[in-house]
Amino acid sequence: MDLDATLDRLAADPFAPADLAALALHLAADEYRGLDVDAYLARLDRYADELAPRLVGSLPDQVAELTYLLFEEEGFAGNAADYYDPRNSYLNEVLDRKLGLPITLSILAMGVGARAGLTVAGVGLPGHFVAKATAGGAEVLFDPYHGGQFLDRAGCQQLVEAVTGQPFDPTDDALAVTPPGFVARRLLTNLKSVYLRAGDFPRAARVTTRLVQLAPDDPSQRRDLGVTLIHAGRPGQAIDHLAAYLATVPAAEDAEVVNEFLRDAQKEVARWN
Repeated sequence: MDLDATLDRLAADPFAPADLAALALHLAADEYRGLDVDAYLARLDRYADELAPRLVGSLPDQVAELTYLLFEEEGFAGNAADYYDPRNSYLNEVLDRKLGLPITLSILAMGVGARAGLTVAGVGLPGHFVAKATAGGAEVLFDPYHGGQFLDRAGCQQLVEAVTGQPFDPTDDALAVTPPGFVARRLLTNLKSVYLRAGDFPRAARVTTRLVQLAPDDPSQRRDLGVTLIHAGRPGQAIDHLAAYLATVPAAEDAEVVNEFLRDAQKEVARWN
């Protein structure tokens, strides 16, 4: 996979088809230099080879086989003990440690399911990510973070309201498949938040650079990248991003704050000269 070309394609069309497991592994290579992506994809192939002969009967039966393989036999689980560990957001670490977040465990289920012949996509519920298998008009929602638990509409409502504390109406639109481009954005946004929470600004800037690539029309990503670069000690690289934000939304509520960051960055660069 050509990562830059794939991100550019998803930026232009978030609904474009993409192997999200492969994409997640290539994104992980930004952090894990020299990562053997093919070796991890081969591991998904092995899981799929084990699953494929079991995919018989109804769609719920087939999804049950997928979830049993991953969450019972292989022991993948949600990392509730250390939810904000950045390793939970990297698919190679999820495969090695068998611990992950709702979105990475869903991407795992998508990758293995697709390779075995089962159509599985992601559903980005508010505050929680789940998966949906479809076939011939039938569909099965399930929660990889909670061991592959099957979900009906009431279950989705209870899950979201428990996580967010807000009312949730599980309409067809609310339970629709999330396009690949938006899954990638959510994965990176989670990782960005983890690094910002930890004050790891160099890594946050690296992840936000990928978000700018995926969402070039979102000025807030340019702003966040500029501010993060300043905190990372790279004011020269921040200037264009901050200026682009202010040029795009000059009347933004935070315009003066961003202007102050921009002026500070320009002063710092001027001192070098």
